[in-house]
Amino acid sequence: MERALRILDCFDGADKSLSLAELSRRSGLYKSTILRLATSLSRFGYLRRERTGHFRLGPALWRLGALYRSQFDMEEVVRPKLDRLVEATGESASFYIREDNFRVCLYRRNSPRAIRHHLDEGARFPLDESATSKVLRSFAGASQAPGDSTVTDGFATSVGARDPDVASVSAPVFDRLDRLVAALTVSGLAGRFTSRKREDTVNLLKSCAREIARELPD
Repeated sequence: MERALRILDCFDGADKSLSLAELSRRSGLYKSTILRLATSLSRFGYLRRERTGHFRLGPALWRLGALYRSQFDMEEVVRPKLDRLVEATGESASFYIREDNFRVCLYRRNSPRAIRHHLDEGARFPLDESATSKVLRSFAGASQAPGDSTVTDGFATSVGARDPDVASVSAPVFDRLDRLVAALTVSGLAGRFTSRKREDTVNLLKSCAREIARELPD
């Protein structure tokens, strides 16, 4: 079971499919082991093999992801705020939650622009120096990164934290007991989503975060 999960965990959202050699490198498993486990994973819909021989995630994970999101009962509250942020900025907006040392994109609306920062819902990344990670760490009571002013300013920004061409600004979303629920983030290409535009986005971002907090179910 653990080895099968290690195979699925190799997919990080950056690549739609992975070769057998890449799966072996990322998982640390022998190719023969991966091929054997892939048979069972494919049978239950968790993995698919393309004609090229590459592997991609299967539809069973989409079903589990939908069930996972439904547990939070926040979609009707969050999505209109993501729409508003995208319409106002022209960039992409996301709602991230923290799981251990990872950030998971629970809800997302990608920018309508042809050239954009694109992610799929369910994408998971390690906590790094991105604006989202700073918020999820700092407002959860964890130690701040050096020079991180998130706590005092109520938001965080980053440029090139995961992708050198992407800039982001993020604000915390709290529940009615003032506990951190998520990070609300706007991200875009750094050449277009400039420092000035990020500053102009902060107030709207904070306003949307407060509205989500007020509208969340008890």
